[in-house]
Amino acid sequence: MRTTLLLAASALVLTACNRDVSHAVSKLDCPSTEGELTRVSAAPDRKSCIYRSSDGAEVSLELTPIVGSAQATLAKIEADLRSTPGPMTPDAEAAQAEVGAKIAETAAMKANVGAIAAEVARVQAEAAADAGISQASKGGGADPGSNRIDLPGVHVSEEGDSANVRIGPLRVDADGEDTTVNIYRDVRMRGEALSREKRGLRATFIYTGKDLPAGYRYVGFEAGGPKTGPLTVARVRSKLDTESGDKIYHDVQELVRRNGGV
Repeated sequence: MRTTLLLAASALVLTACNRDVSHAVSKLDCPSTEGELTRVSAAPDRKSCIYRSSDGAEVSLELTPIVGSAQATLAKIEADLRSTPGPMTPDAEAAQAEVGAKIAETAAMKANVGAIAAEVARVQAEAAADAGISQASKGGGADPGSNRIDLPGVHVSEEGDSANVRIGPLRVDADGEDTTVNIYRDVRMRGEALSREKRGLRATFIYTGKDLPAGYRYVGFEAGGPKTGPLTVARVRSKLDTESGDKIYHDVQELVRRNGGV
């Protein structure tokens, strides 16, 4: 156990050091392998590299400068992934393999949204009954085909094949076979655990649906780095079912953490 004095001293030293340390990187560290991923190429300037998994998932790891803002930069990447691809560099194609892994996890979440909503609604109803509160909706009654939960920081709605989940930084929108996942978090950079300021970000985007181009089953990205950039972005594409993504998601995260400093 650290004493209060030691902890305070450490925080002061760390804060002082952090003011002088830049987490921006100019070159990527692209190991030959990372778990299930194998590097197949690397750009001479070391600003991008491509990985593939044993079952063909494609991951392109890239150093991406901030244009406008971090969120605007990531929104552009998201739009690029969902649109019909034009000529792409090999790096861009391969990097997308990792995000596919996260999509698999999200698809499973989608399947459980209805059950989660029903359970929360049940708990709410019991609490309301104990308090003598009517659960009638504004329209004069509850819709038996839908579920809705609104709590501080938690919003879940489910109706038929559609579901929307908002839990903190997590956003899930599901409609039939289409599922979109977005996670955007402010985080501390590596070595700044005691800093009050969160100078970094981590972001995840996953999309799976019928309208993906070129036969892909899911696309997405994992991103991390200082908010001022550049960001380390792993773009992922896969033509396999979503379960294949589970095998590489952790590996993609490790590549982003290694280079993004988050």
